[in-house]
Amino acid sequence: QVQLVESGGGLVQAGGSLRLSCAAASRRTVSMSAMGWFRQVPGKERDFVAGINWNGGTTSYADSVKGRFTISRDNAKNTAYLQMNSLKSEDTAVYYCAAQYGRPWYVSGNYAEYDYWGQGTQVTVSS
Repeated sequence: QVQLVESGGGLVQAGGSLRLSCAAASRRTVSMSAMGWFRQVPGKERDFVAGINWNGGTTSYADSVKGRFTISRDNAKNTAYLQMNSLKSEDTAVYYCAAQYGRPWYVSGNYAEYDYWGQGTQVTVSS
């Protein structure tokens, strides 16, 4: 089992920045997994935001966040990050991190391929 804990969400004005963290609070390391960030608003599906493979060599972003968000990881700290800049009201959502062990070299945008999920952290951007 892997327990993922997100932090760093909150209320920010449009144009501002937030940095989300996703820490593995379990004995199993996430250093051998691909990590992803997804977001969800009520009544809609969970959407892919960004992903990073096991060694950080490959990243992928949704078109809506390219150039504004940056995903990174620190395997020594068993933690992944999502730096969000130039936030817009449409970025408001619950953000979830997830770990995918099946193909750690590959970044998938499909939430069904991820094995473990955090509890989510709310990000609210006021306009």
